[in-house]
Amino acid sequence: MASIIQTVGRWFGWGGAMGENTGQQTGMPDAKLISGTRTIAADGALQLSVVWACVEKRANIIASLPFFAYKERDGEKELARTSRLYGLLKESPNSRMTPFEFWRAMMMNHDLRGNAYARIDRDMPGEGQSIGEAVALWPMPADQVSPVVLEDGSMVYEYMISGKVAILAEENVLHLKNLGNGTIGLAKLDFMSASTDELANAQSSASKMFGNSGKPTAVLMIDSALSAAQREGLRANYGELTSGSTQRLAVLEANMKYQQLSLSPADQQLIETRQFGTEELCRWFDVPPVLVNHPGQIKYGNDDIIEDIFYKLTIAPLIKNFEQAFRKRVMTPRQRASMVCEFQMDALLRGSAQKRAEINAKNVQNGITTRAEIRQLEGWPYMPGTEVLTVQSNLVPLDMLGKTPPASGGSGADLAQ
Repeated sequence: MASIIQTVGRWFGWGGAMGENTGQQTGMPDAKLISGTRTIAADGALQLSVVWACVEKRANIIASLPFFAYKERDGEKELARTSRLYGLLKESPNSRMTPFEFWRAMMMNHDLRGNAYARIDRDMPGEGQSIGEAVALWPMPADQVSPVVLEDGSMVYEYMISGKVAILAEENVLHLKNLGNGTIGLAKLDFMSASTDELANAQSSASKMFGNSGKPTAVLMIDSALSAAQREGLRANYGELTSGSTQRLAVLEANMKYQQLSLSPADQQLIETRQFGTEELCRWFDVPPVLVNHPGQIKYGNDDIIEDIFYKLTIAPLIKNFEQAFRKRVMTPRQRASMVCEFQMDALLRGSAQKRAEINAKNVQNGITTRAEIRQLEGWPYMPGTEVLTVQSNLVPLDMLGKTPPASGGSGADLAQ
């Protein structure tokens, strides 16, 4: 039966997470892994501290990276400071936001909904241009956007706002996609519903337990039959055994016995469950637990090694995806022919003066960069004589190699003998 349903589904274009069809596109799963689990919406998921921490960590890192526009000529790049793209990326993507705020908003939608959208405002196209240059980028909440594939294979985006629907052409929408079929990203919160529901249930159990002063459900057993008035009197006198104040000492009379019914937090392994839930959600967001202050064991070495792995395997692929999407959707054909836009991963070194100094020293000593370039990167004033490439042998200019005697000892010929 299952194979028949799958065959029929494929015939009509229902291919699950990897399927594609004309019409509205959805990144939702066809079925839940565990029946009965809740799908927690973005507002609820962000109330789980680990979800907030992972989303904020990833968003802050991406938003803090400089995103520059360069002119390309004869294999060399230089900052396109006078171009519109440069101002759009470095100064102001729109009249309301800074670049940092823009990319944080895009990242939150990308990480929670699997898709991030921005409306592209363009000027009038110039001579020989099919579309005008981008002058503003406006984030659109993913829950209010529906991608639609038309019969001819092109796409439009339905943007629902203030009770109205705006139809946007694909060249006027920057679409950042998470893992998916290439047309739309998968809705991460819906796919991770079993994990978020489990952690939310554990948090709810802990809240109820501690809200009840840590007292479990229990019964008070008595050998003799009681009247209704006697039962109510016992409830009034001994109810604090399972709720209320923890300051009173309860004394059981005669043959009364107290029997706990619910499991204790230790028996429920509540702490372990919440710790595992935190690690599980970190896996969903591809963030090492130590980076969101989880006190678990560090298994990959020291913090520097973990950060290096995180930047290489998580952040670097993200920014490559964003750079290519920006180039495809935002830049005009004329801009793509002569310009390139790139995130600067080197900015991650700004937080470590020691690493930055070591790399700068190696680049200068091996003739890769000049001192003037290093001073410019560090924001230091220009000094005459620092604009030449040098190497470690007395740090002389490259064109003087073999012409300058060593600092000590005999001549080069003497040293060779």
